[in-house]
Amino acid sequence: MKTVFSGMRPTGKLHLGHLVGALDNWVKLQNVNRCIYCVADWHALMGEYEHSQNMRAYGLDMVVDWIACGIDPDRSIIFVQSDVPEHLELQMVFSCITPLGWLERNPTYKEQLREITTRDLQTYAFLGYPVLQAADILLYKAEAVPIGEDQLPHLELTRELSRRFNFIYKKDVFEDCEAILTPTPRLLGLDGRKMSKSYGNTINLSDSPDEILVKVKNMLTDPKRMRLKDVGHPDECNVFAYYKTFFPGRGHEVRTWCEGATQGCTDCKKTLADGIIEHLRPIREKRATILADRGYVEAVLKKGADQARAIAASTMKEVRQVIFG
Repeated sequence: MKTVFSGMRPTGKLHLGHLVGALDNWVKLQNVNRCIYCVADWHALMGEYEHSQNMRAYGLDMVVDWIACGIDPDRSIIFVQSDVPEHLELQMVFSCITPLGWLERNPTYKEQLREITTRDLQTYAFLGYPVLQAADILLYKAEAVPIGEDQLPHLELTRELSRRFNFIYKKDVFEDCEAILTPTPRLLGLDGRKMSKSYGNTINLSDSPDEILVKVKNMLTDPKRMRLKDVGHPDECNVFAYYKTFFPGRGHEVRTWCEGATQGCTDCKKTLADGIIEHLRPIREKRATILADRGYVEAVLKKGADQARAIAASTMKEVRQVIFG
């Protein structure tokens, strides 16, 4: 069994993009690996330091979603990053040996500075985001990390830091960590833009059936199809993309009625909404059970933090011994 590490930032409610982009894969990974899943609140603070008051609540709600989606606390370690102080301790060590050029050349850092204009990210912490990410992974000596291709530069920096540490201190404390590339379905937001809570274009895992119905009803469809008798272009329609992601077995049927103009967009969206409501029903029911005993989530996180700290403390004991003798 490999040790697999991953985490999410508690910056808002989880949505369908999180489900298909990460959680479905996390559930599968825990069946054959020792998985460690982290509520990355320090990472969230690096970009949301002016809006931190809701992070604790978001984190708790996120863990409810994780468990409702199938993450099993008896098989996976689930904890909050800030409950394990060794994360920041190892980050400090790595900060001492990280050349600035490694961070400044990071394509993700450059892209976010360009695109995110609603808050000031010109900070020491945000520049060093990948250093904390490396500390997260190497603290548990994780052998694999599930990521998308856009995160590969961060993982490569993790490898470079582990090798640099070993070279400087003449001791093989850390080993390379491999990527588990996660093929993420192309799932845009309801308005055709990137799915994001800041755009208000998401279907959240915690949405009620009525909320889902309203949201899907207002989805953008094929811009070329103005009337029922008009021929549809499913490959240009965001609604069809949702069918392909969640109900691939119905793709041919939907394409036929769209291109043949035998069913209108309103009916098509109603069918999609009903399907998504049913798809999320087990998650919705499990959420209700968990929320009936809120102390359960706190207990899961306490247990997870104790498990994580045991591993982290052992790693830091080794790190301090190598550095200071």
